[in-house]
Amino acid sequence: MWPTLRTLAIGALGAVVAMLAGIPAPFLTGPAFFVSLSALAGVRGTMPLPLRDLCFVLVGTNMGAAVTPETMATAARWPGSLAVMAGAVLIIMLGGGWLLQRLFRYSRMTGLLAATPGHLSFVLSLSSDVESDVRQISIIQTLRVLALTLIVPLLAPLLSKGELPSFVMPGHIMAPVPLVVILLAGGAVGLVMKRLNVPAALLLGPMLVSSVAHVATWVDGSMPVWLSVPAFVTIGTMIGTRFSGITFGMLRQALGAAAVLTGFAALVSLIAAVLAAWLFGLPIITVLIAFAPGGLETMMAMSVLLDANPAYIAAHHVFRLLLLTVLVPVMVARAR
Repeated sequence: MWPTLRTLAIGALGAVVAMLAGIPAPFLTGPAFFVSLSALAGVRGTMPLPLRDLCFVLVGTNMGAAVTPETMATAARWPGSLAVMAGAVLIIMLGGGWLLQRLFRYSRMTGLLAATPGHLSFVLSLSSDVESDVRQISIIQTLRVLALTLIVPLLAPLLSKGELPSFVMPGHIMAPVPLVVILLAGGAVGLVMKRLNVPAALLLGPMLVSSVAHVATWVDGSMPVWLSVPAFVTIGTMIGTRFSGITFGMLRQALGAAAVLTGFAALVSLIAAVLAAWLFGLPIITVLIAFAPGGLETMMAMSVLLDANPAYIAAHHVFRLLLLTVLVPVMVARAR
């Protein structure tokens, strides 16, 4: 219990500092940064799975509350946007793997798996079955998620004519009874989806239920701040706990490769996002979050904090994971 409370306290401190400093998405970026630093300093962070899953349900419900007929009006343009993102994913995998081989002498397999933009658990399970450096892959992938969690909110105001995106305080709060019903129904749907091995099921299930309820006007309003903000802070804290067990020495060995790979992936994603936003008339902040090769749960939560279109972002990140589920085994077989 004490390690968990200590970890949450560090995350909460990070959120407060980030908020006072005016950093975008402070409830994610602050905890992720502070808990990562404390983990590297030897303070092991812990996050119980039931608490993590509860926060996923809360954030998913909050995302669904932001889905309206207006946010779905651009759905006809999504197939073209998905095609652009698929091209970016392929470039990141092939180009990033090549960079790791040429600049850092990684094996072809290690470079390929380290460059895979997402689906971390799937990639690590494959890494253990082939000849690759599992530790380097794990550290590089973890650094990528943390770096993009910090970079995307900072890029957003630069791409939106200097306007600083921020968490929008809800003007109308869902009534207690409908809120409890949606949370329970969303959690149940999420558990069913989890049994079916759907990625981020406990985020997507509640989001689906909440979206349908809001679009159908069965309910109205958003999550109360006293529920949503702690959920965001907990998810940001969870990102930082991925550094538990990683020492500065281990980090130093992978830092150069991670920096080059993350910079390359961010640049490719940025170019693809700008192209898709221009071609299909979509808001650049929304497309940037959707195209960012970061953690699915992280970017979906960020969509709420940066007032982006959660349905568009969820569709793209789920599509990316499904694409990688097919693409990675094919690429691994070719690399053997």
